[in-house]
Amino acid sequence: MNTVAKADPSKPGASQSVVEEKQYLTFMLGGEMFSIGILCIKEIIWYANLTEVPMMPACIRGVINLRGAVVPVMDLSNRFGKPSTPVIKSTCIVIVEVPNEEGEQHAMGVVVDSVQAVLEIPTSEIEPAPSFGAKIRPDFIEGIAKVNGKFVILLNVNHVLSMQEISQMGQLANAAG
Repeated sequence: MNTVAKADPSKPGASQSVVEEKQYLTFMLGGEMFSIGILCIKEIIWYANLTEVPMMPACIRGVINLRGAVVPVMDLSNRFGKPSTPVIKSTCIVIVEVPNEEGEQHAMGVVVDSVQAVLEIPTSEIEPAPSFGAKIRPDFIEGIAKVNGKFVILLNVNHVLSMQEISQMGQLANAAG
């Protein structure tokens, strides 16, 4: 977490006030703007060379080879209960590091329509997730920020990309099929 100190230069000897800001990568998904904390993002790559894996949950598009490592790729739109993200020119895969049940970090790709920017959002500008009216599960939302007159949904990566929950979804799908 970055701490930015700001002081009023017009007042000599003015005390400094501290404003905490967190950096978020913003991206578009189905016409809405979402963000993920920058600290868990490993890299961003263009959408390409995806290998489908049979009997995976519907939200897992497949796997990619990332410098010799097999990385699962999630369709975030499908995870939110919406139609799969169509692949267009600006479609990217955001590689995110998430903890598994043992607390070890491993990479997972997330398909997004387009990457926007890295924003520093003051914690004072972040509101808690609404308890109703959201189009996605409330536990997926870390908070909502208003940036340049638009709402940005801050995602809780540990819930959205929960390896335990995704593997349970796969077991249920395999048992039903």
